[in-house]
Amino acid sequence: MKRIVILFVFILVCSLSSTVFAKEKEEKEAEYQIPDHVLSIAKENTFPNQTKDTEEIEVSDSTKELLETTDVDISNQEVIKMLNETSIKPSPIGIGYRGMIFLGRWPLNYGSEQTSINWEYQEINENELNNFGGDTEQKMSYYQEERKEILGALTNEISHPEDIRTMMLQKAKKKTNLPLTYQTVIGEQTSLKNTYHVAAEEMGILHAHAPAVHEKGKITFGEVYIKLKGNKKSIVVKNVVKQGIGAWIPIQDHVSLSFTLE
Repeated sequence: MKRIVILFVFILVCSLSSTVFAKEKEEKEAEYQIPDHVLSIAKENTFPNQTKDTEEIEVSDSTKELLETTDVDISNQEVIKMLNETSIKPSPIGIGYRGMIFLGRWPLNYGSEQTSINWEYQEINENELNNFGGDTEQKMSYYQEERKEILGALTNEISHPEDIRTMMLQKAKKKTNLPLTYQTVIGEQTSLKNTYHVAAEEMGILHAHAPAVHEKGKITFGEVYIKLKGNKKSIVVKNVVKQGIGAWIPIQDHVSLSFTLE
């Protein structure tokens, strides 16, 4: 009887844990879901933005072995590339041989703490339809009056900014599953077929904004050494520090529309 009770409690706990996990997953997905007033212009954009996938460098077998010798996570693609190209080989008869090779001070990994979206990051356009004096309802649609470039950026100065931008972009893309980029352009005369109604004696104003993700977290810096001891080599990371960092990363080929009547 006691075993049956324990088994029942175990099943109940597993069921509750599964339910909580599923609910948390749904909440996360909803947090980054594109709302109805934010529309894709990937097909309509008169400026052909290029989709750039962040480069994932394949880790060589020798680099994998090296990375396993340190407890510090190293995900910076530039550091991994450098380790892939390192041709240092300890001597097979190097009994008693010791050495340390300094590879530099690097940002090693990025840990995300908060990822949020500002659907009205930058105003890019305003359309107006004045129906004062009119006696019938009129319709208006989104029409981009002039070319707009939307740029993302890190929120504070930091060393190795390009490496850090790449790590933050990779992490934000994985969390949100959105088409993120640090630079996107909305071309002049880009338009959508969606319509907004402006009654007689009213003025309709259609605002368009470019949305962007706000990524915030910490960068881990450290001095990277390759340690040679006899016929073995390993990675040693010294003077490890963490620094807070943030970034704005635009969502490519999307506009956030808001319509008002006056």
